[in-house]
Amino acid sequence: MPYQTNLELPKNVTGHLPQHAQDIYREAFNHAWEEYADPEKRYTDESREAVAHKVAWSAVKKTYKNQEGQWLPK
Repeated sequence: MPYQTNLELPKNVTGHLPQHAQDIYREAFNHAWEEYADPEKRYTDESREAVAHKVAWSAVKKTYKNQEGQWLPK
């Protein structure tokens, strides 16, 4: 399920985030996908995919902020 390119990302990511933020999202998702392959490493009962998406959004929010529906660098 890892994403090879930003074009493969979900529409709620590609339709809202600037290119650099998409790069951050993709890299964080892919890393989390590998990191949390073992269910025992997850803190909740959520799926591997759900955890990876949460990690990816968290990574984006460290560098970008959503201001009036637009994602801007902090």
